[in-house]
Amino acid sequence: MGLLRSILLSFRGFIWDRNQLVLENLSLRQQILVLQRNLKRPRLHWKDRIFWVFLARFWRDWRRHILLVKPETVVRWHRQGFKYYWRWKSYASRRGRPRVPLEIIHLIRRLSRENLLWRAPRIQSELRLLGHDVAESTVSKYMKKQTPRPPSQSWRTFLSNHMRQTAACDFFLIFTIHYRLLVCFLVLSHDRRRIVHFNVTPNPTSEWTAQQVIEDFPGDGSVPKYLVRDRDAIYGTFFRRRVKGMGIQEVIIARKSPWQNPYVERVIGSIRRECLDHVILLGERHLRRILKEYIGYYNNSRTHLSLQKNSPIPREIESPEKGSRNRNPNGRWIAPPIQAGCVNPQRGRRKVRR
Repeated sequence: MGLLRSILLSFRGFIWDRNQLVLENLSLRQQILVLQRNLKRPRLHWKDRIFWVFLARFWRDWRRHILLVKPETVVRWHRQGFKYYWRWKSYASRRGRPRVPLEIIHLIRRLSRENLLWRAPRIQSELRLLGHDVAESTVSKYMKKQTPRPPSQSWRTFLSNHMRQTAACDFFLIFTIHYRLLVCFLVLSHDRRRIVHFNVTPNPTSEWTAQQVIEDFPGDGSVPKYLVRDRDAIYGTFFRRRVKGMGIQEVIIARKSPWQNPYVERVIGSIRRECLDHVILLGERHLRRILKEYIGYYNNSRTHLSLQKNSPIPREIESPEKGSRNRNPNGRWIAPPIQAGCVNPQRGRRKVRR
């Protein structure tokens, strides 16, 4: 009797549990239908996709019971997973061409950007001479894309190519302690902003100015091709004839446009701010001596940002361990006296006044 009762109870429980499962499935399906009416396209997480991919692998009737998406979508998910899996597996064991270092990529782009006429074979040859073994296809991949039209250099490059053949000149006025006006003539080389000549006179003439240019460039191969100047009346017929005879082409700026002759204007401003504004001039000889000292400092010691923070006549870096002509017997740095201490190059720690 006990055994029969247990069998009946088990059968009853099996039937009752199956009815409960059917009711539960019915309620879930009804809720899914409501959601489908309200949401046109539900968003599924990647975990949901993985679930349906694995469920489709082990359940044959999954196509009849899926409602959120179409069966073709699940098949597409499975194929994408297959691609991702083999891509990851192939990448982990891939032994191909090594990556190009980022430094070489930057160097290739810099060479192609700064040399517009160079192509991949020439850049590859240059890299090989620099110790970088790179294929020509790699250079073609990373170099700057060339335009169909012939490349043109920039204005900065064009002007830099003519710096060594260009000089500029200008006058500026100074008054002495007796309110006497003196005129200083200045010639500047555009190559490294070097002052090549200066002279002082109370009465400038066209002949005197032409003589200064002849003294600046005595015919030893240093004659520039271009001379930039303003429209001052001092540059008369005699000056123009002498300059033309030396093979120099004059570049005359527009009227009232000193910004077209910027380098020499900046030098004149530096001379005033750093030197002449700090002294009272006694006469022509005094002015000539002061300008000679300052121009020596300007050419040999004064640093410029446009010259890689060096002077017009390049200076060598002095090591603290080695001896220096700017040290006293005690080993301390000293500054050479310039303009009674008004300007001292930063080679010393104390100023030496006369």
